[in-house]
Amino acid sequence: MEFSNPNDIKASFEKAGGEFLSPLSVFKEKLHAIKAFVFDWDGVFNDGFKKDNQGSPFSEPSSMGLNMLRFSYFLKHGKLPYVFIITGENNLPAIKLSEREHFTGVYLNVRNKLAALEHITTTYAIEANQVAFTFDDILDLGMAEKAGLRMVVRRKSNPLLDVFIAKNNLADYKTGAEGQEHAVREVSELIIGLNGNYGQTLHDRLNFSAVYKKYLDQRNSYSPQYFEGSTGAIGEYVRPE
Repeated sequence: MEFSNPNDIKASFEKAGGEFLSPLSVFKEKLHAIKAFVFDWDGVFNDGFKKDNQGSPFSEPSSMGLNMLRFSYFLKHGKLPYVFIITGENNLPAIKLSEREHFTGVYLNVRNKLAALEHITTTYAIEANQVAFTFDDILDLGMAEKAGLRMVVRRKSNPLLDVFIAKNNLADYKTGAEGQEHAVREVSELIIGLNGNYGQTLHDRLNFSAVYKKYLDQRNSYSPQYFEGSTGAIGEYVRPE
């Protein structure tokens, strides 16, 4: 397999169960415009089950994938992408991951994700078509309709939803993995591959190269911002002491 050959990359992901809902040429064209990566939480980073009042977890393979995705973007564009989590609940693990990995922001208790998208585009001066959105369920569809690049996480229990998404052109790619199978890692690897620098990204990371150190220093200089949308409007989230 050639890491630089988009058709080889497409074939490898299809072999693993992934499905391109838009032609590869369209996916690549949309990817070229992306400045922000937005992820739903429940059902995307995990299986969606709530173990207790602390929220639902994340996996280290998905966390590593996201870090490499951001580094790949840095290598390609010379700057960091925006990274956001939008969740309909108060998920403490999402806050923990965002702090550790220095994401741009987290939106908690958001019932209307279109409001979060509008807040992102206004606050960070980007357009909706510059947002890549990874999602899994019905409350995400309004945002998926507006976002530039859409990845839906597979779940075998909702075949009718799958048909609705495909029929209404609400996703460009459907993962082979379900949320509990590190679907975020799959999305990350796909985008790195189609960025055309998978080999370089991994070699620089495993050698802890000067450019990786520069990326890491810039990444770690940021602290995430927190917002919440329990009232419908998006406002600042004040973390309890």
